[in-house]
Amino acid sequence: MERIMSVEDKIKKAEEIYYKRKNLETPVKEKTRSNKKPKKDIKIFRKMIKQIIMCIIIYIIFYLIINSNSIFSQDFTEKAREILSQDINFSQIYSIVTNKINEIIKNYINTENVVNDEENVQINEEKTKEEIQNNDQNIGGAEELSTNDVENVENNSEIIETDETSSLSQMEQDANYIKSTISFIKPVTGTISSMFGPRNPTTASVPKNHTGTDIAATIGTKIVSATEGNVILVSSQGDYGNHLKIQINDVTILYAHCDKVYVKEGDTVLQGQEIGEVGNTGNTTGPHLHFEIMYQNRYVDPQLILEL
Repeated sequence: MERIMSVEDKIKKAEEIYYKRKNLETPVKEKTRSNKKPKKDIKIFRKMIKQIIMCIIIYIIFYLIINSNSIFSQDFTEKAREILSQDINFSQIYSIVTNKINEIIKNYINTENVVNDEENVQINEEKTKEEIQNNDQNIGGAEELSTNDVENVENNSEIIETDETSSLSQMEQDANYIKSTISFIKPVTGTISSMFGPRNPTTASVPKNHTGTDIAATIGTKIVSATEGNVILVSSQGDYGNHLKIQINDVTILYAHCDKVYVKEGDTVLQGQEIGEVGNTGNTTGPHLHFEIMYQNRYVDPQLILEL
């Protein structure tokens, strides 16, 4: 009996006859099928190698754990037991954390309230300024003129007061500086006949603005140097009569109306050294010593520096 061939077998048979007649190679499909088998074998081989390596690593780890005393030594186990034996109060930790969080929230809320209050104050100030400006604009012209006049008078009075206080404060500053840097003693024993500053003299030849202090004494009374220093001037000319100047640092001291002068220009004198005698020379109304102090070409009241 003849074998009954399926349609697929007939197609394969026809393909084989066709390729034989044409002397061609087998189809590519068969090659690909035949090539798939070795690839599967390679994958299986790789898996086996990986499993073997993993087994070796596991074996080495167990070996080290069993035979090594350093990993799980007694010190390590004891420390671990101490740590585990300590009691941890989780409720206390929770309360501390919650208190800290509440403090942070309160501080944040307070800062926001302060900022809001400052903004409200600024807004209120701006509103009041606007209201004041509006009220000022509604005031009549006559009232504005009167207020301007009052302000000008006040400003002028303030300028006069500041000028007076500045001159006085400058003299006081000079006096304080002189006292802090230079030692003074009384140049002569006597009574003050004319003080520093403005005066109303009975004689026309006497100047109204007095630049020093007059100390009345009898003719021939010894005059001593109030400080140490250098004699920069000895003269007998002018209203001061016989007079001399002694300089120390930026301070110049004048001794005027002397009867005699004991020193000459260029001498260096010591504090308390006799430098002359009280006289009645120059423009005077009686025997006295005119004692004058200048600092950087500014007159200073001697009574602000020492008691005469």
